[in-house]
Amino acid sequence: MTKWVYGFAPGKAEGRAGMRDLLGGKGANLAEMANLGLPVPPGFTITTQVCAAYYADAKRYPRELRGQVDRALATIERAAGARFGDAENPLLVSVRSGARASMPGMMDTVLNLGLNDRTVEGLARRSGDARFAWDSYRRFLTMFGSVVLGVEHHHYEEILDIHKDERGIHKDTELTADDWKTVATAFKAMTEKKLGRPFPQDPSEQLWAAIGAVFGSWMGHRATVYRRLHGIPESWGTAVNVQAMVFGNMGEDCATGVAFTRNPSTGENRLYGEYLVNAQGEDVVAGIRTPQHLTKRAREEAGATLPAMEETLPEVFAQLVAVTQRLERHYRDLQDIEFTVQQGRLYMLQTRSGKRTARAALRCAVEMVKEKLIDRAEAVRRIDAGALDQLLHPTLDPKAKKDVVAKGLPASPGAASGAAVFTADEAEALAEQGKAVILVRAETSPEDIHGMHAARGILTSRGGMTSHAAVVARGMGRPCVTGAGTLRVDALRKQMSIGHRVVPQGSVITIDGATGEVMMGEVATVEPELSGDFATLMGWADGFRRIGVRANAETPLDARVARQFAAEGIGLSRTEHMFFDAERIVAVREMILAEEPEGRRAALAKLLPHQRRDFVELFRIMAGLPVTIRLLDPPLHEFLPHTDADIAEVARASGVDPERLRARAQALEEFNPMLGHRGCRLAVTYPEIYEMQARAIFEAAVEVGRELGKTVIPEVMIPLVVGRQEFDQMKALVDKTAAAVRAESGAKVTYSTGTMIELPRACLMAGEIAAGAEFFSFGTNDLTQTAYGLSRDDSSRFLPDYIEQGIFEVDPFVSVDRAGVGELMRIATQRGRAVRPRLKLGICGEHGGDPASVAFCHQLGLDYVSCSPYRVPIARLAAAQAALADRAATKPKSRRAKSKRKAKPKTRRRR
Repeated sequence: MTKWVYGFAPGKAEGRAGMRDLLGGKGANLAEMANLGLPVPPGFTITTQVCAAYYADAKRYPRELRGQVDRALATIERAAGARFGDAENPLLVSVRSGARASMPGMMDTVLNLGLNDRTVEGLARRSGDARFAWDSYRRFLTMFGSVVLGVEHHHYEEILDIHKDERGIHKDTELTADDWKTVATAFKAMTEKKLGRPFPQDPSEQLWAAIGAVFGSWMGHRATVYRRLHGIPESWGTAVNVQAMVFGNMGEDCATGVAFTRNPSTGENRLYGEYLVNAQGEDVVAGIRTPQHLTKRAREEAGATLPAMEETLPEVFAQLVAVTQRLERHYRDLQDIEFTVQQGRLYMLQTRSGKRTARAALRCAVEMVKEKLIDRAEAVRRIDAGALDQLLHPTLDPKAKKDVVAKGLPASPGAASGAAVFTADEAEALAEQGKAVILVRAETSPEDIHGMHAARGILTSRGGMTSHAAVVARGMGRPCVTGAGTLRVDALRKQMSIGHRVVPQGSVITIDGATGEVMMGEVATVEPELSGDFATLMGWADGFRRIGVRANAETPLDARVARQFAAEGIGLSRTEHMFFDAERIVAVREMILAEEPEGRRAALAKLLPHQRRDFVELFRIMAGLPVTIRLLDPPLHEFLPHTDADIAEVARASGVDPERLRARAQALEEFNPMLGHRGCRLAVTYPEIYEMQARAIFEAAVEVGRELGKTVIPEVMIPLVVGRQEFDQMKALVDKTAAAVRAESGAKVTYSTGTMIELPRACLMAGEIAAGAEFFSFGTNDLTQTAYGLSRDDSSRFLPDYIEQGIFEVDPFVSVDRAGVGELMRIATQRGRAVRPRLKLGICGEHGGDPASVAFCHQLGLDYVSCSPYRVPIARLAAAQAALADRAATKPKSRRAKSKRKAKPKTRRRR
C-alpha cells in the first residue's frame, strides 16, 4: 500500500530533510527539526504524490488517504493531549501548503481549524481566556471563509472596521471577548448570506475542505504566475502540512515572529527579523500590524520605541538565538524561520533556506567559506546565476539632489524611478506599454504578484521587513520600501497623500530600497562597483568553468562594459548596426541606389574609413582578445525609407529623385525578408560589400597590431550559410582581400574565417561546411525561428498561451529547446568535428546569457558562449555551475565502479 501520509513530533519523524521532493520543503524541514529534537508541534504531511494523483484522477483522493489521515490525526491528539472536535478539550490544527520550492505567500493557509460554535466555548473554558478563544475563532472564520469558501476578504475587513468605528477603537488589541463574539457572529451571518448556506460546523468537513483548498491553490492564478516567473514545473505539485496549533495570541507572554539567521538584504552575519506580541503568524507576514524588532541593537538603529523581543522576552529570546544558530550550522545556509511563543514557551513552525538579494547571497557564500561552513564549490553552486542581474544595474547617485518626502523600511535594495500606480492591474498594463512604474499599495497581497513583477519597484505604507511585499520583492530583485507610515494610500482615488501633499497617479517618484527613502521626481543614478564579494566569488567561478565567455558588442561602450565584466573577447559584432550612423547612412543608401558595381564601390569607399575606425576601436579595447565580426546580414531594404514623408526627406538630403528612391525601395521589398535576400546571399549578388568590410577589418588589425606590438587576430564570420559552396565562395573573397592588404601593408595578416550556423540545413551540412570553416557560431535566435517556423517578433502574442497550457515548458527564445533546436546543434557539432576535430564552436544568440542554455552548451562541448555585456557575469557563473554539476554527476559513478571492481575478486575467491 502506498504511504501517502508522514508524521512528525519532537524527537521522531517519519521523514527527513532529503525527502523534499515527496514531502515538500516545509514538510521535509519540519521532519528534520523534529528529528533534531527541536520544539516542533506534532503534525503530519500529505505528500506531493497525492497532489499529482488528485489532479490526475479528476480531483479525487487516493482510496487509502482518508484512513491514513485519521490515524495520523489520532497520533497528534495523543501527543497534544486534546481531541479534534471535542467540545471540552478541542485540538485545533493549521493546514498549510508546502511545495518543494519555496513559494512565499503564493498558496493557501488556514489556522485555528477545528473551531465551531461549541469548541470555541470549550477553548475559552480550557484556556481561561474568552478573549483569546473568540479572537482565534474570528481569525478562523476569516481565513476559512476567504481561502476555502471563496468569500472576498474585504467583506470581513469591512465588518471589523465598522465595529471598531462604532466602539471608537483603533487597534484590534483593544477589543474585548464580547467584541470578538459580536464580530464572529456577524462574520458567520455575512458568509451565510453570500453563500446561501451556513458556515461549516463539522471539524472533519472543515479539514477536508481546507486540504482541498491547498491542493486547489497549486493551480490558482498567483501560484501559476509565480511558477512561470521562477521556472517551477507544474508537475511538482504541493504537499499539505497539518499541525497542532500553538498560540501566539493568548496574552502578553505570547508572541509570533519571523527570524533570519543573517540579514537577507545585506548578508550581514547577525540575527535579523521581527515579532509581534499577542498575535498570530499571519499578522506579521500580511503587514496588518507593523512588527517590532527582535534585537535591541536593531531597534536602536531604526530609532524605534517599541521594545525588542530581546527586552520583553529575554529567556525565550536566548532560546531562539541558540536554535537559529543550530539550524544554520545544520543546514549550512541562511535560514528563514517562523516561530511562536505560547505562554513563555518557544515553538518552531518552519525553517527553510531564506530568500535573499543577490548581494546578500554573495556575502553569505563568501563569508561561509571563510567560516568553513562550506567550500568554494558549494559557494559557487549556491548563487542563482540569473539573480546576479540585480547587481549589474545603477543605484542612486549620492551627489544627486533628492526631494525626500517619506521614509520607510529598506526592504529590498536597489533604486527605481517611475510613475506611481496604485493597482497591480494598472502596473501591468502600463509596463506593457513600455512605461516605468512604481507599484504603491497600503500593503501587497499574493494577488498583486503580476503587478509586482511588472513594476520597477514597490512601495507600501504598512508592513515590515518580512512582509509579503518585502519577501517577494527580494526574490524578484525589485527595489522595495515598506512601512512608510506617513503615506496615506487611496487606491480608489488613485492617489496617495504625504501630510498635506497629494500625489496623483502618474506622478514620477523614486524609491531607494537600501535606505527606505521615498523621493519625488526622478533621481540620477550611478553604475555599480563590482568588487569585494562579487569579485571573490566570480574568481572562484572562473576557476571551475571550462567554457569561455565572450560578449556581443559592436560599440566601444558595449566593448568596455564587456571588459569590465571580464568578457574573454567579442563573440558577435554586428556590423549592420554601424551603418545606421547619421554620417554613414547617406553613403549606404548611395550604394544601394547604384545600379553598377563601380557606383557601389565608389559609395563603399566612403564607408571604408568609418568601418575601419569602428574595428580599430574594438581591437584596441579588446587588446588581443578574439573579436568575431559578422559581415553584413540584414536585407538592404532595411536601410531605405518607406513612408512618403521619409522618402521625400531622404531624397532631399541625398540629392536624388524621390521617385527613383521609391522605386528602388519597392524593388527591394520582400514578402518574408527574414528568409530573403540577406546574409551571404547579399555578397553573392554584391560581393563588393563584403570586400569593403573585409578590407576594413584587416587594415584595422594591422594598425592596432603595430600599436600594441602584438598580432591582432580577427575572426571573420559569414552569416546565413546553407552549404559548402556558399561558404567557400565567401571565404575566397575574404582570403583575396587579406592577401591584398598584406601586399599593400607589408604586414602579416592573421585571421580565421567561419560561419554562423543559424539554419537547419546548415546544421545537417555541417560536415561539408567544416571542411573550409575554422569555427562555427550558433545563431540560436534565427535557428530557433527557422526550426520552429516562428517569428520571434510576432510569436510573443501567443507563446504565453502555449506555456500556460503546457504545450511548451519554456519560451524557446528564452531558453534553448534541447529536444529540437538543441538536437540540431548536437548534429552540427558532431558532424563538424568529425571533419575538423579542433573546430572552434560557440553560441552568439540571446541564449548565451541564459543559465539553462549555458549549461546545455557546456554539455555539448562548445568552446564559448557569447551574450550581451551585462549578462557576462551570469554566463560565467552558469558555466562554472555546469562544470560543477558534471563533477558531482561523475563522482558517484566512479565510487560505484570502484566497489564493483573490488567485489569481483571476492566472488571468485568464494567460488
